[in-house]
Amino acid sequence: MSPEQNNKKPLVSFIIPACNVPTDMLRKCIGSIQQLSLRRFEREVIVVDDGSDESPLAALADCRDDIIYLRQRNQGVAVARNTGLLLAQGDFIQFVDADDLLVSAPYEHVLDLVRYGKADMVMFDFCEQPDNKTIYNDEPPRAGATLLRSQNIHGSACGFIFSRSILGSLRFTPGIAYGEDEEFTPQLLLRAERVITTTARAYHYRQRPGSAINRTDMRSRLRRLSDAREVLMSLHAKSDTMPPEERVAMQRRTAQLTMDYIYNVIVLTQSRHYLDRQLDLLGKAGLFPLPDRDYTTKYTWFRRMTNSSVGRTLLIRTLPLIK
Repeated sequence: MSPEQNNKKPLVSFIIPACNVPTDMLRKCIGSIQQLSLRRFEREVIVVDDGSDESPLAALADCRDDIIYLRQRNQGVAVARNTGLLLAQGDFIQFVDADDLLVSAPYEHVLDLVRYGKADMVMFDFCEQPDNKTIYNDEPPRAGATLLRSQNIHGSACGFIFSRSILGSLRFTPGIAYGEDEEFTPQLLLRAERVITTTARAYHYRQRPGSAINRTDMRSRLRRLSDAREVLMSLHAKSDTMPPEERVAMQRRTAQLTMDYIYNVIVLTQSRHYLDRQLDLLGKAGLFPLPDRDYTTKYTWFRRMTNSSVGRTLLIRTLPLIK
């Protein structure tokens, strides 16, 4: 590497939080980044080991010179990502979960949009099986507030690449084990002036038995619901202090998340008593009944059903069966 290259900031910092992920999955995750066309000085791969039972560093011996590895006590994915942000020097940030992969061809398209589209943020699609599709539809750049006000989004922080310059002091909230992305993503979007969305399926999401999102015991279900409610309350409170355009955008997002929360209460608990108690809490916070807006057909239908006792009984009886 030339001295000139050595002095350049990376184009992209890839932040990988890892905790007890099988080393072969972590190696493949890192490998999917190394396979991209980015030259070595254009990429920065940061692995934050969030207190794994055993350090994976020995198994990463052949790529140790190509990664930044930091081990910390277990504090959750939110803190691990914040640690990565503290270390990152790249012009752009990409979060990648340690058990997932970037898909080369579509992600190269994402990188082209970053290089030549002058975007603050590029949002892309997920896939469970990579394909060879090379034709993508890209939307013209829009302000994040405009996008958030007009359509639904994927909340996952792994579903976009963003300019570090728009981050400011925004960080993930420590202590939230489920849904920390849903609090972070809409706030970041509101900071972006040029957001490009593309149909490129650039992120390979791999199901891993035992991962946090796949735990089905009741304790994990209730923790998931509790965290989701905390995120809702946080975003709702923040919207009250926003300028009008941003407030309208955030209100749409919180309404969508409230609908998702009520749906998950029904499916995960199948308890009318628990549902009524949650609706009471949402009502006291000003989040229920759902706002009378025609956001989507599904939203309109769900709002009407939850507004009546008969509708809620029908949902309790049918949604778990559909699920």
